[in-house]
Amino acid sequence: MQIRLTCILLTCIVATAFASITRADPWPRFRGPNGTGQSDDASFPTSWAESDYLWTIELPGKGHASPVIWDQRVFVTSAEADSATQHVLCLDASNGKTLWQRQYRSASHHLHLRNTFASSSPAVDANHVYVAWATPEHLTLKALDHDGREVWTNDLGPFVTQHGFGTSPIVFEDMVILSNSQQAQQLRPKQKPGKSFMMAFDCKTGKLRWKTPRTTTRVCYGTPCIYQPDNGKAQLICYNTADGIFSLDARTGTPLWNISVFKMRNVNSPIVVNDLVFGSNGSGGGGNFLVAVRAGQTPKVAYKITRHAPYVPTPVAYRDLVFLFYDRGFVTCIEAADGTVVWHQRLNAAFSGSPIVAGGKIYCINEKGTVIVLAADRRFKELGRNPLGEPSRATPAVSDGRMFLRTVSHLFCLGSKPGS
Repeated sequence: MQIRLTCILLTCIVATAFASITRADPWPRFRGPNGTGQSDDASFPTSWAESDYLWTIELPGKGHASPVIWDQRVFVTSAEADSATQHVLCLDASNGKTLWQRQYRSASHHLHLRNTFASSSPAVDANHVYVAWATPEHLTLKALDHDGREVWTNDLGPFVTQHGFGTSPIVFEDMVILSNSQQAQQLRPKQKPGKSFMMAFDCKTGKLRWKTPRTTTRVCYGTPCIYQPDNGKAQLICYNTADGIFSLDARTGTPLWNISVFKMRNVNSPIVVNDLVFGSNGSGGGGNFLVAVRAGQTPKVAYKITRHAPYVPTPVAYRDLVFLFYDRGFVTCIEAADGTVVWHQRLNAAFSGSPIVAGGKIYCINEKGTVIVLAADRRFKELGRNPLGEPSRATPAVSDGRMFLRTVSHLFCLGSKPGS
């Protein structure tokens, strides 16, 4: 009996150890868990050479979508620049081998010069990967299983926009949620003005669970996140120009509160630090500003940042600090609680991708495709610059000791080699 119990115990220990080795921490959506852009992994270097990559692959087509990771599988999208044909790839995280690839016909249409037909990052859970893209005639949301088999597809109707599609889906509990923000005015002959909604679908079946109208003015691209108060319902947080920062009951879509604080387009995504929701708006011509709103039934603006506020890059928080990457190359470190500027520095680089923090270091890819590494600290310190050799407007992803860096048409994997 004693021998049998010992064998069972050893089997459990070995199985647990094996699971801990083979099962990676997921990076399930744009900017990782709940869109925070944060990882505790401190193993990544600040400077590296080409020989330090575990692997590099060329992707079909082009895109700005960031990769997502689940259980040693990397999912990434790309698209053909001429035909808009969509590519969905699943890669082995350890070696970059393509496990499967799916192609879907689409239709070429007008885009902003800085956009692509694959700028929406996938979302992934234990069973499915979810991808979205749009043409003027069709907004498509599709679920595939982890072996590439199509599970369901929803055609959400026309998509009215000046600049193309770009927002990313997220998974909350057993639902996949998508912001369907559209243009209010007619842009083409015989085309009706767009209608905007926040929408949630059953992960298994694709059936609509809830659909909440949003005020339509101009297309906004923020990917929502979840705010969980100490006491109360889980809240879905997002924003647009007309409704401002708003909260919905994440399980039912019922509106909870909103505060109209924006004048221009929203491109980046909200983050939540304690009970403060951070969001910004702007334009290519400037005039950007960021607001920190104290969440609650009666939301209030806690403070506003008007100097070098980000338009496209989403801020990243670390401990009691928030780091703002301004599109034209300035980085500002502020106190999360009250907006006090801790430091402000010019980096001589333009940014469209968003920063992440890994192990107390900030990683952000500039538009030329150079990974700039800074200390996530109260004192400014640049730690390294690492060129990828091609332009990029994507955001890094981190899982299981590996960092995935996407350029327009390549994906790089940085991390410790197996057994090292």
